[in-house]
Amino acid sequence: MFNVVLIEPEIPPNTGNVGRLCLATRSTLHLVKPLGFSLNDRQLKRAGLDYWGDVDLRIWDSFAEIQRAQGANTRYYFLTTKTKRAYYDVKFQSGDFLVFGRETKGLPESLLAANSANCITIPMHGARSLNLATAVAIVLFEAARQQADLP
Repeated sequence: MFNVVLIEPEIPPNTGNVGRLCLATRSTLHLVKPLGFSLNDRQLKRAGLDYWGDVDLRIWDSFAEIQRAQGANTRYYFLTTKTKRAYYDVKFQSGDFLVFGRETKGLPESLLAANSANCITIPMHGARSLNLATAVAIVLFEAARQQADLP
């Protein structure tokens, strides 16, 4: 249904939780190296529970490699706190890529600058950012809701 991209994730339990979110929405999880942990990490598997083996998981050496493997009309949305456009103002389509950055630094500035028209944010008050898995859940379930593809 959708594609969730984690660029250089650092915290295994976040990635495990995102894996479960992807499974629950029939979405594909794309991990871009370098990863801050091993895919055999005990905490990753604990957060993913016994679902981890069922997650549609793809591992990439770079974000550019993901882009080269997709069609020219592929839509990407880049989550950042550095824009005013809210995620709920987007009309998501099945197959869209939702791109999230590292827990400690977010997405690279160069990637945001090159894709400024497709940057979106989760509006919030009193906090600088949200937990990565929480942010993915908010945006991914809104996209799925728009497609009326939840039970």
